[in-house]
Parts: sequence; C-alpha cells; structure tokens
Amino acid sequence: MSHTAHIPSHRKPRQRASKSALRAGVAGGFLSTIAVAGAAGPAQAEPVTQTIEMPTITDGLSTAVAASAQATQQVALDLETRASEDAAAEKAAKTAKKAHAEAVREAEAKKKAEAAAKAKAEAEERAERASRTAERTTLSASSGSSDSGSSASASVPSSSSNVSGSAASIVAFAKAQVGDAYVSGGTGPNAWDCSGLVQAAYRTAGIDLPRVSQSQSTAGTQVSLDNLQPGDILYWGGAGSAYHVAIYVGGGEFVGAQNSSTGTVQRSLDYDRPTGAVRVL
Repeated sequence: MSHTAHIPSHRKPRQRASKSALRAGVAGGFLSTIAVAGAAGPAQAEPVTQTIEMPTITDGLSTAVAASAQATQQVALDLETRASEDAAAEKAAKTAKKAHAEAVREAEAKKKAEAAAKAKAEAEERAERASRTAERTTLSASSGSSDSGSSASASVPSSSSNVSGSAASIVAFAKAQVGDAYVSGGTGPNAWDCSGLVQAAYRTAGIDLPRVSQSQSTAGTQVSLDNLQPGDILYWGGAGSAYHVAIYVGGGEFVGAQNSSTGTVQRSLDYDRPTGAVRVL
C-alpha cells in the first residue's frame, strides 16, 4: 500500500453526468422557446399606450378649496373697501381744506370791502362838505351888497328851549332819530335819507312835504341863516336844486341824515354851513 493511500483527496467530486445532461437540456429548451417566440412575433412591434388615472378629488378637498377661494375673495373685497374709504377720506380732507381756504378768502375780501366802503363814505363826506363850501362861496359872492350888512359874528338864532306848537313836534321827532342809519331812499322808521327824515318830521305836525330835497328847498319862504327858527328847513345847494336838507333845531344846531358813514346826527351849523333855509310854519 502506498504511503499516501489513507490521505483523503481535497478536490470536489465530479457531478454526475445525468444531472449535467438534465441542466443542459432545460437551458436549451428555454432558449429555444425564446427564439421561437421571437421568430413568431411581428417584425416591428407597436408602442403600448398606457392610461394613468388621476386620483379623484374628495368632498373634503373640494370644500377646502372652495373655502380658500372664498377667503381670498373676502380679503380682496376688504382691501377694495379700505382703498375706497381711504380715497373718500382724502377727498373729504381736500374738500374741507379748500372750503376753509375759500372762507378765509371771503372773510378777507369782506373785510377789505368794508374798509373800502368806509373810506369811500369818508371821502364822499369830505367831498360833500367841500362842495357845499364852494356853493356857499359862489352864492355869497353873487348876493352882492344885500348881504354886506350881515355880520359873521351875528347872535346865535333862538334856542330850542323856546320852541312850542308844531315846531316843537318837528324838532322833537328829528332829535329822536339821532343815531339811526342813513340809507338812500330810506323813509324810516330806523333808517333815513335826508329828505325822508325831513318829510317824516313835518308829518308829525300834520304837514305834507314833497319827497325830494330839490322840492323841499322851495316848499316855504326863504329866510336868512341869521334869522333861523327851530323847525326851519336847511338846504345845501341852490334853491330848487338842493342836494341835501336838514332841520334846524335851535341853539345853532341842526339834525340831518348825513351819509352812510355818520348816519343821522345832530351837529353845529359850523360843522357844515348850509346854503339857505326855508320856513314852512
């Protein structure tokens, strides 16, 4: 016996020939089947179209989407409303600012107009006084020597304290109107023009005078300014063309509705010497 006879071999035992043949047969048959199937199929295969179904929207998801859309719409409406309110507020502020500026302008214009009216009235009064002075100068120069005997320092005409009868009524009425306003065409009871006041005063004595100063300056007997009596009508300008009248109340004073600046006043004859006078009583 050899010295290696009892040492086992380390190589794997060979498979049996029958198993190898079986495996070869199975493999061959499978490949043959594939080959036959390939040969039997069409030369060019059509592409397969596959339809994929999308998941169905459930009721819960639909409700959530609708709620989200509604919320978005509400936000848009809120923003639009706020924008409209802001625009309205801005417009109102601009309107108020414009109205305030207009009110300020109107107030300033009114103030300027009042100042201008006052200045105009004062200028008219000065012009009126200057015109009366010039008229007196002209009339005095034309009177000639008939007035040469009169004195500038003649005694003051009779005082109103001696007035009685119709003259007293006329004087009392005229004095009671001192402080009333002057309004062109005014006939009382609280606003007068010059001839309206004279006419109303004489009416208290039952005497109806013409309405305008031109006619009133010739309604009676012409008298000298040095021989005046309470109740006499004073006039400025020519007799028959007088532009202003007043009532002599005694004590060297008269009452007349002068102008819109002074209203109805009681003044001295020296304040504005009249041109002439007439006596109706």
